[in-house]
Amino acid sequence: MNLRKMHHISGLIIALFVGLHLFNHCVSIVGADKHIEVMATFRSVYRNIFVEIILLLAVAIQIYSGLRLFKAKRKVAQLVFEKMHVWSGLYLAVFFVIHLSAVFAGRLLLHIDTNFYFGVAGLNSFPINLFFIPYYSLAIIFFFGHISAIHSTKMQKNLFGFTPNQQSKFILTFGIFLTLIILYGLTNNFKGVQIPTEYNVLIWEY
Repeated sequence: MNLRKMHHISGLIIALFVGLHLFNHCVSIVGADKHIEVMATFRSVYRNIFVEIILLLAVAIQIYSGLRLFKAKRKVAQLVFEKMHVWSGLYLAVFFVIHLSAVFAGRLLLHIDTNFYFGVAGLNSFPINLFFIPYYSLAIIFFFGHISAIHSTKMQKNLFGFTPNQQSKFILTFGIFLTLIILYGLTNNFKGVQIPTEYNVLIWEY
């Protein structure tokens, strides 16, 4: 199996998981309890050693193959979506490393539940939210940016009167709007979330 094929298959596995993850975040609009309830349902599917190994292998393959492809393509990418493909991939690779390291550190070292409050602690605590808001936002936007870039090269036909380029722009625009919706939910309608004391270690409060 060549590098590009490995990247494609691992990307599909990750995209499925990320899709569930983003849907879970959208549920936060209803409230933290509902987010935790839906997460518990999803965890019954993916939080087992077999699925987690598959996900971790997919991420490792995606990062390795992505960095190789980045090195090969970054100097030859000319069009907007070609550049989006290359640079969004690099950002997502870095994000995966940081995000997974944080999640496993929370679970295995800090022994805290990596639930809703683990994810939103940084988004709702000043001044570290000045980092975490763009950090999370760009991850979501670049996830859809990566998909839109792939779509622009793979799609050859108009759809409902829209050209492949227009379709790709729609995917990216949808990602931006979804990012705003998720931020709205994860910050309690932009009013802030009260973080339980057991998560104070995440925001440097003791």
